[in-house]
Order: sequence, then C-alpha cells, then structure tokens
Amino acid sequence: MCQNSRPNPNLCSQDSGEPSPDEKKQALVRELALKLSHGDAVARVQAARDIRRHARASPKARSLFASAAVVQPLVAMLPSPDPETREASLLALLNLAVRNERNKDKIVKTGAVPHLVELLRCENGGLRELATAAILTLSASDANKSILAASGVVPLLVQILISGSIQGKVDAVTALYNLSICKENAFLSISVEAITPLLALLKDSKKHSKFAEKASVLLEILAESDEGRCLIAESNGSILTLVETVEEGSPVSTEYAVGILLSLCKCCREKYRELILKEGAIPGLLLLTADGTKKARERAHELLHLLRDDSKPKRVASEDLETIVYDIATRVDGPDRAEETAKKLLHDMVRRNMELSINKLQHRAALHTPNVPLT
Repeated sequence: MCQNSRPNPNLCSQDSGEPSPDEKKQALVRELALKLSHGDAVARVQAARDIRRHARASPKARSLFASAAVVQPLVAMLPSPDPETREASLLALLNLAVRNERNKDKIVKTGAVPHLVELLRCENGGLRELATAAILTLSASDANKSILAASGVVPLLVQILISGSIQGKVDAVTALYNLSICKENAFLSISVEAITPLLALLKDSKKHSKFAEKASVLLEILAESDEGRCLIAESNGSILTLVETVEEGSPVSTEYAVGILLSLCKCCREKYRELILKEGAIPGLLLLTADGTKKARERAHELLHLLRDDSKPKRVASEDLETIVYDIATRVDGPDRAEETAKKLLHDMVRRNMELSINKLQHRAALHTPNVPLT
C-alpha cells in the first residue's frame, strides 16, 4: 500500500534537502538586499531593476520585498548623482508602492519624500516625471497626504502641470487632487498658474471621466479667490468648457463645474452673466435642476436665478426657468408623469444642443393641449 501511495512534494523537498519555494523567495530577498547595501554601483542598479521586475509581476512580491533591508537602501539611492541609479531606485520604489498601502506608508516613513521633492527640481525631465508618478502613488494613502502637502511639493507639481508631458500633467493633477481632499489640507494653497493648464486638460478630456472630476475639483478651489475667478473667466474658451462639463459630465464633475460658474456670477453678476448666457448654459442647468445631485440641483437653481434678466417685466411664477419645463410636461402628459417627461425634454435639449426659447417650448405644450389656455 505504501508503494502505491502518492508522495508528498513538501516531504520529498525536505527529505532531499532542497529549499521550499518560500525559502527560495526569502533567499532572493536577502541576496538582492545585500547587493543594494554592499554591491558596487552596477550591482546596486541591477538589484533595483530586479526588484522592480519582481514587484511588477506579483502583489505577493511587493509585500515580500518591502523589508527595511530593501526599502532603506533604495531610498538612499535617490539622491545619487548618477541618473541611472536614481531612475532604477525610483522605478523599484514606485512598483513596490503600487496597490499596497503598507508599502506606501513605509516608503514615506523611511524618508523618501525630501528626495522626491529634490527630484522634482532636477533638470532631467524623465526623472522629474518619474518622481511625479511616485508622489501620485504615495499621495493615494491618507496617512501620507499631510506629510506630502507640508513638504513643499505643491508648487513643484504645479510646474509639472504647466510644462510637463501629457502624462506628467495628468499625474500632477491627480496628485494635487489627492492632497486637496485631505481634511488636514483643507486650505491647500495652489497657485493660480495652474488654472490655464487645468482648463486646457479639462477641455480635451472626456467630461464624464474621473480625470475631469479631479480637474473640476481643483478649479473650484482656485475659483475661491478673486484672482482665480478672473483668470478662469478670461481664459480662452473657459466658460464654454465649463458649460460642456455641466452638460456632459459625471454627477461629480457637473456639481463642481456649476459651482465654478455660480462662483463667477455671485462675485460679479454684471460682468459674468452675459458670458455664461452667451455659451448656452441654460439647457444644461435646466437638466441639472431635474437630474443632478442634491448639491448640483441647488447650485443650478441659484445660478439660473442669477442669470435671469431683471430688467424685463416680472413674469408669472410658472414661467420661471426653474419650473417652466415642469409646467410644460404637466400639460403634455399630466401631473402623474410630469417629472419623467420633464427629464426627457431636458435630456433632449442637451443632447441635440438645441437653442430653444421658452416660447417654443410653450408652443409645443399648446399644440398638445389646444383647449387649455396657458397661465
């Protein structure tokens, strides 16, 4: 019976004196850690590249290589005068941090942040953008946000936003967003220099994307100052970009885009009202009053009120922009289906980018109910 039984691979490994898979992995970690600490420059670079390769391949490897014996020498390589050494250590640390909160915190606690800040100042564009990607990754951890914000990294990220590559700009926006949503960083100071590149990125992005949400959040923070509002309003195509975001954005991006327009109009209604109306904001705002988040609905109602022309004679309540579509919907399909019909009408207006006046909408309602006079 014993002869026919299936052998246990682990027992065979132990009996034969061969190391187990776990023992082999631990031996590899010790070997690479030794090269990082005591090898020459070439050996250290190769060890960092090997760690990066293993970390990319497996989440388990990211945890396995996150020992102090590995992280500390990798961080110590960051200020090296040799660009190749810096790049190898940056990529290794970056891959150890990806989707591993414990590793993110460990890298920051080991002292990587001051070195990353210095890398953002270096003349090598490739290293600057790798450092930006590393800061983005580390800033995803709540424990790191206040440390990074206090490090002086924000103005350097703004410079990447202004002059970096497309990928660098995208990473800088996301890193700034991560820092801005920390309660301890509630008053995060972002230079108004960020406005122009943020608007350009928002213009070129899909308005319902997560990236558009992040850009909209940052722009609303910048719109809190007089200087920020002026720069937003004066930037070429900015109002149209915000109106398009109101029309096409996700619930989050529409909420912040309408908040920026509202901030402009509340600050100086006489100056910004016509600019907003000129870009056809009304259909999107009407849609938000029916189909936005609670905050977006409130903001849209307030902005519509500010956009009304007070110089014209007072109209009856049913003709207010906020309620007229519901009034029409009630006449078309009755009170029971008014809300559903109103939403369809508003979606239709935005989808086709119709420039319909209130009179045309009233005419449509009258065709459906010819015997009932409008009130």
